[in-house]
Amino acid sequence: MNEDSTRVTRRRVFHIPGYDPIHPRRYRELYRTEGAKQAEISGYKIDVQAKASADTFSWSVNSSIDNYDVAARVDVLVWSDIVRDSMAQSIPATYLQLLQTAWIYISTDTLRRLMWMRKGPVIAALYPVGMLLLQLLAAVLLGRFLGNLVQGGILWLLALAGLSAGFFFTLIAWIAFLLKLGIWAVVVVLLLRWFKSKDSKLYAYYLMHDYAFSARLWGEHPPELEARMKEFGDTIAQAFMTNVDEVLVVGHSSGAHVAISVLADLLRDGRVPADGPKLALLTLGQVVPMMSFLPRARRLRSDLAFLATQDRITWVDVSAPGDGCSFALCDPVAVTGVTPPGKRWPLIMSAAFTQSLSEARWKQLRWRFFRLHFQYLCAFDRPKDYDYFQITAGPRLLVDRYRDRPPSKSRIDVAVSKYTSLLP
Repeated sequence: MNEDSTRVTRRRVFHIPGYDPIHPRRYRELYRTEGAKQAEISGYKIDVQAKASADTFSWSVNSSIDNYDVAARVDVLVWSDIVRDSMAQSIPATYLQLLQTAWIYISTDTLRRLMWMRKGPVIAALYPVGMLLLQLLAAVLLGRFLGNLVQGGILWLLALAGLSAGFFFTLIAWIAFLLKLGIWAVVVVLLLRWFKSKDSKLYAYYLMHDYAFSARLWGEHPPELEARMKEFGDTIAQAFMTNVDEVLVVGHSSGAHVAISVLADLLRDGRVPADGPKLALLTLGQVVPMMSFLPRARRLRSDLAFLATQDRITWVDVSAPGDGCSFALCDPVAVTGVTPPGKRWPLIMSAAFTQSLSEARWKQLRWRFFRLHFQYLCAFDRPKDYDYFQITAGPRLLVDRYRDRPPSKSRIDVAVSKYTSLLP
């Protein structure tokens, strides 16, 4: 380590996941399995143990990296129950969400502006719209085909029997017509239910609920999430009173903008002591513009502008062009159009999937878009200067690790958002 670096012996890590209905133990198991892989590849030791906590879901990490022993505790913001509640929508309600969400992004000109930066996440946002409409079209066409087939068969049998007029023919013809409509409706319902049952592979409903959750209040955090953020902020504030060297907050995917707001609140309220542990923010695979570009996202835009100038924090934003679900290398402060005088953060850097993954591994993952969006939390078989496990469990502060690293030359840092208003 550099002589000017501060060696970390104890660290508190606070992980804020994105829109995910699965219990946080998934993140512990991901950390345990992928950490073991990275340790074997990079030649260090890491041990993960479950930890009981009354307030959050957490685990402990003990590592030996570069001949230094480090103890860390990872706490996760639990909001999977809020996600599950938001996903508990009927099929008709989901299609109504589709119309509402599309209207919000199109009518505000947000969709077009998002496409100026990165087409990948916009395509990912359009995917559930297209997939759900395709499912509805398939159900309607199949229902119509089978309904017509049954109606035509009945009329053919009537003709075969020599019946082409009269009361009996009219009665049967009406019954055939009603049967067609009934078959049509039943097929549509059953096929749409079948499609929804396969969503663990198609992700259409999941992604639709995700985008609807961000857009339904036109860029504001839902009250139930704001309450959870305040509680988690209190937990982070308590960590500054403990004997640790660094408090590291990690926000992944849509958890990135949640992390930004949580830390902005702590700094504004003076709850980050000047003589306490170093504070660091690591945002991974962020999708901040999906929310910050919306008209009522004044709270988030204010938090972005505020955090960008703070000297009591180190903020590193990591993404990769290979991740089609994130706004890769887009400076969230700059593209939102709220760059303040004296801007310091974030440092924009690339995880460079095509370089930090071997050719064989990249070939395996290239078309697994959802899995690639989680690669930031996983092992790299040809690691460069980004290693999630050394950042969270290693002996170097985040500020020291990237002190001399220049920002990515491919970063996008021009103002794009139509809406730039802040809170008074």
